[in-house]
Amino acid sequence: MTEKLKVIAMIPARYEASRFPGKLMKDLEGKPVIIRTYEAAIKTGLFDDVYVVTDSKLIFDTIGEYGGKVIMSLEEHQCGSDRIAEAVKDLDVDIVVNVQGDEPFTNEEDMRNVLEVFYEDDADSIDLASLMTPISSILEIENPNNVKVIVDHNNFALYFSRAPIPYPRDKEIEVTYYKHKGIYAFRKQAVLDFYSLPMRNLEASEKIEAIRYLEYGKRIKMVFSDSPAIGIDTPQDLEDARNIIKSQHIN
Repeated sequence: MTEKLKVIAMIPARYEASRFPGKLMKDLEGKPVIIRTYEAAIKTGLFDDVYVVTDSKLIFDTIGEYGGKVIMSLEEHQCGSDRIAEAVKDLDVDIVVNVQGDEPFTNEEDMRNVLEVFYEDDADSIDLASLMTPISSILEIENPNNVKVIVDHNNFALYFSRAPIPYPRDKEIEVTYYKHKGIYAFRKQAVLDFYSLPMRNLEASEKIEAIRYLEYGKRIKMVFSDSPAIGIDTPQDLEDARNIIKSQHIN
C-alpha cells in the first residue's frame, strides 16, 4: 500500500488585481471572498492544513480574525507559484495544492481527482498535476484569455498556449481542444525548483507559468474535468456568486 502523503492547500491572495482591484475582500453574502474560498477548501476534507499566503496586511489580518492560518509574503512575487514556494520551504509537506483565491466554490471532485494521480502506477514520474476541460466553441478556442493545453498519450502536458493548439491545418481531422484550469498540485520539490529557476522566453512570451515547468523538464499530469470554474474576475461575477450562495442557502 502506498504511504499516505501529507497534503496542504495554499491560497495565494494578492489584494491588487488588475481587472478587479480588491476583489478578494469584497463582501460575498456576509463574508469576504477570500474567507469563502478558505472555508470551501477546508470543507473538502482533503487537506491536512489550509493556508492563505498574501502580501496584503488587510487580508492577513482578516484571515487571522476569522481564526484561519495565514502567511505573509516577505518578498515581491510575479506569480502564485513563487509566492507558494516562499511559504512552503520550511513546512513538512509532500504535496501542495494551489487553490485560486477568487474561486469560492472549490470543486471537491476536481481536487480529489488531481490528488489521486500521486497514488497511481506512474506517480513517481509526476512532478505536478493540473486540470483540463474540453471546449468546442470557436470563440473559446480562439480567446487568448483561455489557456489551451495539448497532451501525450498518457495525458502528460506537451505544451500550453493562448493560441489555438493544435492548429487545424487539416480541417478533416477531428481534434478535441482542452482549456487549462488553474488548479495545481505540486510535489514540494517541484515548486521549490520553479522558484529558483529563471523565466525563459517561452514563458515570458505567453505569460503562462506552467510553461516554466516544461522548459526545465518537469512532468505535468493533466486530469480531465467537466465542471466549470466559477471565478470572480469582474463585478458581474461577484453578483453571480452572490446569487449562487443565496440559491444554495450557504452559510
